[in-house]
Amino acid sequence: MKYKNINPSLFVENRKRFAAQMKPNSIAIFHSNDMMSRNGDCHFQYRQNSDMFYLTGLDQEEVILVMYPDCPRGDKFREIIFTKQTNEHIAVWEGYKYTKEDATATSGVDSVFWLDEMQPLYNELILLADTVYVNTNENDRAFSDYSSRDVRNAMKLKKEYVAHDFKRSQNIMKSLRMIKSQPEIDLLQKACDITESAFRRVLKTTKPGMMEYEVEANIIYEFTRQGASGHAYTPIVAGGGNACVLHYIANDMLLHDGDLLLMDFGAEYANYAADLSRTIPVNGRFSDRQKAVYNAVLKVKKESEALLVPGNNLTDYHKEVGRIMESELIGLGLLNKQEVSVQNPDKPLYKKYFMHGTSHHLGLDVHDLCHRYASLEEGMVFTCEPGIYIPEENIGIRIEDDLMVTSGKAFNLMRNIPIEVEEIEELMNAGVIV
Repeated sequence: MKYKNINPSLFVENRKRFAAQMKPNSIAIFHSNDMMSRNGDCHFQYRQNSDMFYLTGLDQEEVILVMYPDCPRGDKFREIIFTKQTNEHIAVWEGYKYTKEDATATSGVDSVFWLDEMQPLYNELILLADTVYVNTNENDRAFSDYSSRDVRNAMKLKKEYVAHDFKRSQNIMKSLRMIKSQPEIDLLQKACDITESAFRRVLKTTKPGMMEYEVEANIIYEFTRQGASGHAYTPIVAGGGNACVLHYIANDMLLHDGDLLLMDFGAEYANYAADLSRTIPVNGRFSDRQKAVYNAVLKVKKESEALLVPGNNLTDYHKEVGRIMESELIGLGLLNKQEVSVQNPDKPLYKKYFMHGTSHHLGLDVHDLCHRYASLEEGMVFTCEPGIYIPEENIGIRIEDDLMVTSGKAFNLMRNIPIEVEEIEELMNAGVIV
């Protein structure tokens, strides 16, 4: 792995917290992600299932975690990892795979067995239990025709063990993963720090005549140099009118003098995601109109951050952000105050220029696992990303940081990343990296 070793106490504690919410005499089963076929005999770069990583830190395919806190066979069988046994052929063609000792050192799970030893023990443990927790993807915006190993295993178990009580592990995982521990915050901070370095490189290298993908190349250069596994999500590098396409990812157009460049990108470090948006002038200087719109977005962002406090909820939060945005759009001459006063509250006029949400949970996934309607609590991490998009003026501006909810003011994990107009202009005109 490119990232430094993580203290296994993080994963030990995560499993303890999960086990504490399991029903008596129940067993929970988690699977690693599949290797995903890309084309021919090639695969996409492997990315571990976030729940598996959260509970074990094991970053390898063909791993199964079994948790049975009340197992009558004793302590040895309360946490078990099954993994694929390596051999000489695999070592030559694929390289390092976990030994039993390494799997224990990484995860803190003492009992590790090879997959070809699994079936008799696996069957016995399930038969001893009354309840089986199975894991599925319950991100409510996820739609896929593909069935994961977790889902395939759940379907198989329900056919084979028809008299057992089956429960969803995701209800527990959501409540746990929404609240970040200090080791998780440290990993998120590292991802944000790497993202900062990439953005600073972009400020010093961007100029008219470059292609969007050249900017993307400077980003991934810094990510790779600093030990990130890559992008936490497909990056947006959108010059001019492309910035008004919310999920623009072609990144293949020319950057023109006088245009703005909207970027939405973040490093992934130890599977934890950063999520940054910044908008800069391609030529290093904002026009008066660009500056006015930029500062309006920045004002909305600063006021929105103040609402990320314990006890608030995302539904009320987004409504209040909408009211803040309305005021700024009126000030920019984009909305009429009288028309806003009589608007349909179910179809607010600001949505013409700001059509997406302001915040989402962040963690092991860029849109992290969560109970969407839960109240905000200390330790939750959110993005804050207002934007204004004016296609007729060739202006699209989004500004985004990552923040942790505390008992007071939200803590900005991207506090050191340049954001003010003057700061951006100064850095863009201070010299060029070659």
